[in-house]
Amino acid sequence: MYKNKRSGAIGTIITVVILILLVILTNINRDNLSFAEGFATSIVMPIQNMFTILRHKVTGNNEFFTNLNTLKTENEQLKQRNNDLEMQLRELEIIKAENAKLQEYANLTEKYQEYETVAAYVIDRDVSNYSSNIVINVGSKQGIEKNMTVIADKGLVGYVVSVTDNTAKVQVIVDSASSVSSMISTSDESIICRGSVDNDKFLNAIYIDTSSELLVGDSVVTSGLGGIYPKGITIGTIKQVVNTSNITDRYAIVETAVDFSKLYTVLVIK
Repeated sequence: MYKNKRSGAIGTIITVVILILLVILTNINRDNLSFAEGFATSIVMPIQNMFTILRHKVTGNNEFFTNLNTLKTENEQLKQRNNDLEMQLRELEIIKAENAKLQEYANLTEKYQEYETVAAYVIDRDVSNYSSNIVINVGSKQGIEKNMTVIADKGLVGYVVSVTDNTAKVQVIVDSASSVSSMISTSDESIICRGSVDNDKFLNAIYIDTSSELLVGDSVVTSGLGGIYPKGITIGTIKQVVNTSNITDRYAIVETAVDFSKLYTVLVIK
């Protein structure tokens, strides 16, 4: 503001000086006009040019600082707007995740509607060299008991091995201590599927009858024997049949239907 007033004052002084010179030049003799013009050109005009340049500089600086302040203000506003949008995006992602979870619950309940079930989701994983368990967010207060079967959208997960008021530990079928009475869905051939110490995607199918013909691609389901798992729940698919020198020792590799690395939502069959 101060620089604007100073530049205005300088302009006023220059204007007054020019008017005085014009009056003087008007009243002098024409013979002396060329001398006056030379004087005005050599003395007054450089001074006027200097003040004009100075005025432009002052005005330009004011405009520069004004623009800089405006840019700073706009930058802060954009930062705040960006923060608001990021917050809204996070909230939207949370809502989408919750909706997806509810939709998965609904799909599971509809798929296994012949069973009385309790929906749950995985809250912890207990994985070591010797065991593979998950912890779910329902317990005795929700009616969960030991030995109840746990399933997912694609098939069998495992069974409940311990319960607290609001949580339950589940031994999954890929655990090395797990053993599931199973059968080939197309032929009703009985087998036993066991977990493996070094793999969380495949089971070993053993105790295969010597007369059984297992084929790659055969579906494996629970047989209903053993008193834990209901009959007919999908376990997986045979990926390989391994023959040995002794036919009684042959086994098959079964790929589980459930991807345990991406398991988040389950149902407990009561």
